[in-house]
Amino acid sequence: MTGDGTRMRPDEVRVLICGALERSNVSATNAQSVANALLAAELTGQSGHGLRRVGSYAAQSACGKVDGHAVPQLDPSRSGAARIDAANGFAYPALDLALDWLPAAAGSQGIAIAGITRSHHCGVAGVVVEALAERQMIGLMFANTPAAMAPWGGSTAIYGTNPIACAVPLPGSDPITIDISLSKVARGKIMAARQKNQAIPEGWAFDAEGRPTTDAEAAIAGTMAPMGDAKGTVLALMVELLSAGLTGAHYSYEQSSFLDAKGPPPGSGQTLIAIDPQAFGDDALPRFAAMAEMISGMDGARIPGHRRQAMKRDHLANGIAVDPALIAEIEAIGT
Repeated sequence: MTGDGTRMRPDEVRVLICGALERSNVSATNAQSVANALLAAELTGQSGHGLRRVGSYAAQSACGKVDGHAVPQLDPSRSGAARIDAANGFAYPALDLALDWLPAAAGSQGIAIAGITRSHHCGVAGVVVEALAERQMIGLMFANTPAAMAPWGGSTAIYGTNPIACAVPLPGSDPITIDISLSKVARGKIMAARQKNQAIPEGWAFDAEGRPTTDAEAAIAGTMAPMGDAKGTVLALMVELLSAGLTGAHYSYEQSSFLDAKGPPPGSGQTLIAIDPQAFGDDALPRFAAMAEMISGMDGARIPGHRRQAMKRDHLANGIAVDPALIAEIEAIGT
C-alpha cells in the first residue's frame, strides 16, 4: 500500500481479493479468475463491480449459494457454437473459457458464439468484449441479471438491467467499447450508494410501490427505471431471449439476488459472440478507424471506451484509490 494508505497497487488488490475468497471456500484457481475481473473493474473506474462485490461474493461462496470450487465445462455442439456450463460457480472462470475458445473458432469461419448457463454476476461486460478486441475480434455480449425492471406499462419486475456490450478493434489504438445497462443507471451504482449511505438522484429507480425514490435501500427493494422508457424494456426482453432463452439459463424473474447469500444459485446466462473483422475482406479495420477519426476530430465528442482505457493506464501507473474501511472489511472476511 502506498504512503497515504488509500492507494493500492494492482497486485495488492489482487492479493486482497484472493485472500478473502480463499478464506470463504473458493479454490485458488477460481479466486484468481474472480480477482482478475474485479481488479479490471477497479482499473476502469467501475468500483460498483470491483472491491465492493467481495463481501457478497465471499458470503455466497461460504454458504454454498455459489460453488467456489466449480469447474466450468465447454461443449462445442457445433463448429461455431459452444455451450458452457458454469456449474453454479462464479461467472468469470466460464467467461475465461469462452474467451479462450472464441477467437480461434471465429477466425476459422468468420463468427462464433458461446452461451453460458448456470452462471452468476458477470461484472463489467465491456471488459469481457475488450478482451476479444485485444485478440483482433469484434466482441458482442448479452447478459441477464436478477429481475429489476418491469415491462413497459407493467408493475412487476421480470427483466434484469441486462447489459449489452460491443468492442471493435482499432489499428494502433484502444478499441471502441460500448457497454450499456438497460436501466437508466447500472444497479451497481445504487448498491455502492447504499454501502456509502448516500442518496441517489431522482429518476434512477422506484420503490416497491412504484414511486420515484432517492433512497438507495428503497431502490434496491423496488425497481429500476429503464433507459429510454419503452425502448429500454424491449431491449431487455431481447437480452433475456438471447442470454437465457437460447442458453437454457434462468430468466431474470427466476433468479435469486447477486447481492446477498439468500436463496438458491441465481443460474444467470451470458451469450458472447466473436466476429472476425476480416470475414468480408480487408476493409473493416480501416473503416472502423475512419469512423473513430470522425468522432475524435469533433469538439466535445469522445470515442466510447477511451476514457476508461486512459483511467486504466493511470491506475496501473499510480495505484487505485481504495476506502481504508473497505480494505479493513475485506481483510476481516473469514478470519
